[in-house]
Amino acid sequence: MTTREIDDIRLRKIRDYVWEIPKEGDMNVPARVFASEALLEEISEDDTLTQLRNATHLPGISGHALCMPDGHQGYGFPVGGVGAIDAENGCISPGAIGYDINCGVRMVKTNLTYDDVRGHEVELVEKLFDRIPSGLGGGGVVEGDRDTVEAVLERGVEWALEEGYGVPGDLDHCEDEGRRLDARPEYVPKKAKDRGRNQIGSLGSGNHFLEVQRVTDVFNEDIADVYGLETDQIVVLIHCGSRGLGHQTCTEYLRRIEKRHDGLLAELPDKELAAAPAGSELATEYYGAMCAAINYAWVNRQLVTHQTRKVFGHVFDADPMDDLGMELLYDVAHNIAKRETHVIDGEERDLYVHRKGATRAFPAGREEIPEVYRDVGQPVIIPGSMGAGSYVLCGGENSLDVSFGSTAHGAGRLMSRTQAKQEFWGEDVQDDLEEQDHVYVKAQSGATIAEEAPGVYKDVDEVVRVSDELGIGDKVARTFPVCNIKG
Repeated sequence: MTTREIDDIRLRKIRDYVWEIPKEGDMNVPARVFASEALLEEISEDDTLTQLRNATHLPGISGHALCMPDGHQGYGFPVGGVGAIDAENGCISPGAIGYDINCGVRMVKTNLTYDDVRGHEVELVEKLFDRIPSGLGGGGVVEGDRDTVEAVLERGVEWALEEGYGVPGDLDHCEDEGRRLDARPEYVPKKAKDRGRNQIGSLGSGNHFLEVQRVTDVFNEDIADVYGLETDQIVVLIHCGSRGLGHQTCTEYLRRIEKRHDGLLAELPDKELAAAPAGSELATEYYGAMCAAINYAWVNRQLVTHQTRKVFGHVFDADPMDDLGMELLYDVAHNIAKRETHVIDGEERDLYVHRKGATRAFPAGREEIPEVYRDVGQPVIIPGSMGAGSYVLCGGENSLDVSFGSTAHGAGRLMSRTQAKQEFWGEDVQDDLEEQDHVYVKAQSGATIAEEAPGVYKDVDEVVRVSDELGIGDKVARTFPVCNIKG
């Protein structure tokens, strides 16, 4: 059996693409990393493995603490991390979910081809940038009052549909139909609500984006047909989250949990893993607030979708739905914890499955999948970088046994934003993408483009290959950028 020593961490190769950190000392479970040799080398360059090992100390964590192929260092818990924690005797950890609650991605289909769009790239990118708010701070499609924010937090995409910002099919093609019924807006901090009032329908900054893409490859014709994808088709990828509302919610609950449950905190190797015991007052309040923030993020992406449809309708002088077929393929959440039932050691158990920078990837038959996709498996959308492909996968048949029904959420960063700005010059990246790859990019600043340069990210093809080989997320189609807007 192959073993690796990385700093003070010993890994055993269990089988191809599966590396285990054995249980020892105060660890409650072993940890596993899903990676090829090349990806493991990159994952080893920061504190990802230490954070993964630390996560095994969380009370009630079950099976294994997991790191997906795109894993990298995060706040306390690695990005790309999955932790399934007993819902009765375990805990909930905001750090194992992330600050940007329900940062996620959705894909909108069109019936346009790449030839239909060629020659319109500049007009598209300019109008999208003009009509879709982006960047730090305020500004959204909706300037919400208190009642609006409360309704968004409570009802999610149902609210958007009733207000004229969607079509009925949007509910059917969104994870949880765009509404977490466990949402409790009363537990969302007032300051978080205030921050969210004027950000509903905005991309934000950082790695968030809207990208027009073309389908370059179809790997599974049957599933692609069910998903409504074909070669040369134009699609739109939207990546954003809960903005300042989610960040403020996470921040305030972390501070409260650190103070209220300082005894538990003292037993953990990293205070950034601060957790509230399952069933405690703070666990109940945080879970309700998190679910409300999840609803907010879904509405955020829904309003960006609405603006995108309007722009396409204007540019191509056509009705976005009747003529352009701009239907939602699917919307998936990344930073999230859900109460799910999984089988461990032959027994069904209720677990809070924490997915931080990881995507749910349920296989065919699971009742949580929309009925239209239930026979083939849940769509999984894996964004690449501005200069690389993105992927549509379907939940793999091994995902429940191997990864609690999870897979990667993107390419995964190779370097920090600070380092990226030292390595790349935004205007040069922008020019190279247009000249070499015919990708048109518009952003609030050159620094934003530098931070998200293609060289900043891991090889998304390798990340997806590992997912496919493990059977946790199977390749369906690949896309490539046409134009991209960023904050």
